[in-house]
Amino acid sequence: MHVPDGFIDAPVSIAAGAVAVAGVAVALRGARRELDDRTAPLAGLTAAFIFAAQMLNFPVASGTSGHLLGGTLAAILVGPYTGVLCVSVVLLVQGLLFADGGLTALGVNIINMALVTVLVGYGVFRLLLRVLPRSRASVTAASFAAALVSVPAAAVAFTLIYAIGGTADVSVGKVAAAMVGVHVLIGIGEAVITAITVSSVLAVRPDLVHGARGVAKSLELHVEPARA
Repeated sequence: MHVPDGFIDAPVSIAAGAVAVAGVAVALRGARRELDDRTAPLAGLTAAFIFAAQMLNFPVASGTSGHLLGGTLAAILVGPYTGVLCVSVVLLVQGLLFADGGLTALGVNIINMALVTVLVGYGVFRLLLRVLPRSRASVTAASFAAALVSVPAAAVAFTLIYAIGGTADVSVGKVAAAMVGVHVLIGIGEAVITAITVSSVLAVRPDLVHGARGVAKSLELHVEPARA
């Protein structure tokens, strides 16, 4: 999913960069309402987890591999605005230090892997919570479905950008078939990782899961009275 330099032409890359800057600016303003002394450390941990997870690839099909995108996971754990910032920071560090995704394509990568995954994933998540029973199991199930949908949505977004400014001598139809087909499978891995992570945090600190506020009851600590 990381787009390299030169894969998208300069005008479209510049336009994508402008959209990405605007999206990050909106996220910076919105994150002020999501972050406090309690949740800020979790945002840092979430970004670190996504960074580490994106460095690990899992086999998909026909010799291809995939990795966690993390937008839906970040949005559910720390909020959609902060989630955009977490993934954007990860992409910036990867591009600068590891040449994972081109710097001229950073705007395209932020749109695909930060903005689209968060908007689609968190939107699906909130819609599902409206119709599912209010329970931790519902939060986990909604996390799975939201992450599953967000990955092919990012692939569709890339295909649209490629249709406008792609430089490779490959038809849009072939790109769409390859990207969406493979990323549906990658979405399954993304969904499993997201559901397991959200479920794990819910089990110990449900109050820290942004998407579960008002849904999952806080854990109660039962202390046995001291015996004489």
